[in-house]
Amino acid sequence: MKRDDELIRSLLFEFEAAEDWLLVEPSFLGASRADRTRIGHINLLCDAGFMTQVGNGTFRLTNSGYDYLEAVRSDTVWNKTKEGASKLGGATLGMMFDLAKAYIKQEAAEKLGINL
Repeated sequence: MKRDDELIRSLLFEFEAAEDWLLVEPSFLGASRADRTRIGHINLLCDAGFMTQVGNGTFRLTNSGYDYLEAVRSDTVWNKTKEGASKLGGATLGMMFDLAKAYIKQEAAEKLGINL
């Protein structure tokens, strides 16, 4: 399975919109291919520290996950981040976060007239 950065971003939006802070995912056994891909990407989010498992099949977003979500919330920043990663020939999830933060700082400097 290849990591799908668009899926990671959409999962974070989905989890943020959930009514409960605990996210319950179905069992991996008997799961469809789409469900297995989803679970795999949740595990990648856990590996990156953006989510954590709090029980069997139960997860929550971490503060770092919320920070990453804020960094990639803007479609403009997200598209610049993907473009920057593409120019590099790919990027780790941590590098994607760093790129997004750099673009947000650039945007803040332009809008606020200060360098962060």
